[in-house]
Amino acid sequence: MRLRSVLSALFLMCPLLAGAQHYMFEDIQYSASASGTAGGGDEAPFWFTANRYGLSTRENYSGLFRVELHRNAETDSLHFWRVGYGLDLASPIYKNSGYFCIQQAFFDLEWSMLRLSVGQKERPLEFRGPVATSSDFTDPMASSFPVLSMGGLTSGINARPIPQVRLEMPRFWAIPGTKGFFSFKAHIAFGWYTDGRWQRENNDETANVYTSGSRYHSKALFLKFGNEKRFPLVLSGGIEMSAQFGGHAYNLRRREDWSLFDMDLNDGIKGYLHAFIPSGSDATDGTDYANVEGNHLGSWHARLEWKDKRWSVAGYLEHQFEDHSQMFWQYAWNDMLLGFEANLPRNRFLSSLVYEHLGTTDQSGAVYHDHTAALPDQVSARDDYYNHMIYGSWQHSGHVMGVPLILSPLYNNDGTLGTYHNRVKAHHIGLAGEPCSQLSWRFLYTHEKSLGTYKLPSVDPLYGDFFLLEATWRPRFARGLSITGSYGHNGGDLLGQSDGGMLTVRYSGWINSTH
Repeated sequence: MRLRSVLSALFLMCPLLAGAQHYMFEDIQYSASASGTAGGGDEAPFWFTANRYGLSTRENYSGLFRVELHRNAETDSLHFWRVGYGLDLASPIYKNSGYFCIQQAFFDLEWSMLRLSVGQKERPLEFRGPVATSSDFTDPMASSFPVLSMGGLTSGINARPIPQVRLEMPRFWAIPGTKGFFSFKAHIAFGWYTDGRWQRENNDETANVYTSGSRYHSKALFLKFGNEKRFPLVLSGGIEMSAQFGGHAYNLRRREDWSLFDMDLNDGIKGYLHAFIPSGSDATDGTDYANVEGNHLGSWHARLEWKDKRWSVAGYLEHQFEDHSQMFWQYAWNDMLLGFEANLPRNRFLSSLVYEHLGTTDQSGAVYHDHTAALPDQVSARDDYYNHMIYGSWQHSGHVMGVPLILSPLYNNDGTLGTYHNRVKAHHIGLAGEPCSQLSWRFLYTHEKSLGTYKLPSVDPLYGDFFLLEATWRPRFARGLSITGSYGHNGGDLLGQSDGGMLTVRYSGWINSTH
């Protein structure tokens, strides 16, 4: 049914492709890569697993083969109609067994400032970077996305992409009459989760909550004040909101008697409306504890940037909310991601640097209380980031869909889909450089402290130190070839002690290039 929906959407787009003419078959990039990881210790190095769009594992030994075909719609910048598409096939290997998956399969059609994107596509972080200058760092087909940030709180790059139909303004559009000083961009998307089988196979299905066939929704509105062509200071930001709804839920526990039962959730027209305008209630809420239907969350963003011709500096924040108490100012905004980013004038030593601090320990306080007929006062605290009593957590195929420092269900050993470390404080540093045109490097270091959750607090704080150093060589004698070597280390008691190495060989080129 889902494949039929995608094919129908593509078929309806066919008449529009006449405006794209023959240039849609020009400037196609292809890539093939193979990587292997080996190490020892309790877990694979954290930065070997995190922020790789779900194509990673916690195991010490793994491999990944990948073949990609990609055309960027921005290639047609001189045309009124613009066409982009991509196909990305991957075969991860874990525990001496492998499987095949379609990591990306999408079609983009742009008209003027609007883009209709259909399919499964890896999308970059909002209001981060790009922070590196080398071709490998900015290559849209790079098998590992080597950003310097720790990730995004609502829409990150940690989990596999979700198939969706997305209408968007991908670039800021200047409002006429403002001389380019006021612009905005936005999107709205609906899609579906593809991890129902994974949840069944990686869950204690006789007792723990899991779902299949659930739906996805995302929307955002971002504003920009300033025109860097006239003055280098630019302020941008806005709001994004996401939701998981519908599908079939298993092993739900009622608040009244904690009995186990299965049920179909609302994925009809009302379900889509309740996702778009947060409303309704889940059948498991009961009359006394009515809440918004589905799993809703979102973020406020802000970024202030000074953009010189040769260098730039920026400060940014992202504040996450799980309900209305943190969406506005019912409680103080104590939890957020704060970051500083600098892109330096070209030199042989350091090209880019990022520092970020993450704090999620407040969560509106430790006391949770829903109003009832007998006690009408409500305390909207204990937000329990990413966790949800029906959908387990904000995750896809075991990887959280936000910042990976709130550890994914991938790390759970008890067959549950929740997150057990969502009250954290972390400091993160990212550095990148390009000593010459053939060599580039990246360094990440993260120090994290976890207090567990309010429901299951850690007896003593747990600490983690995560380290990554990698270098990419692009030999001059073999254009299109790149070889990346990586060293990763875990320290502390959060994920235990481990060391590992990764080697990635990649070759890319162009078909019908007009460059």
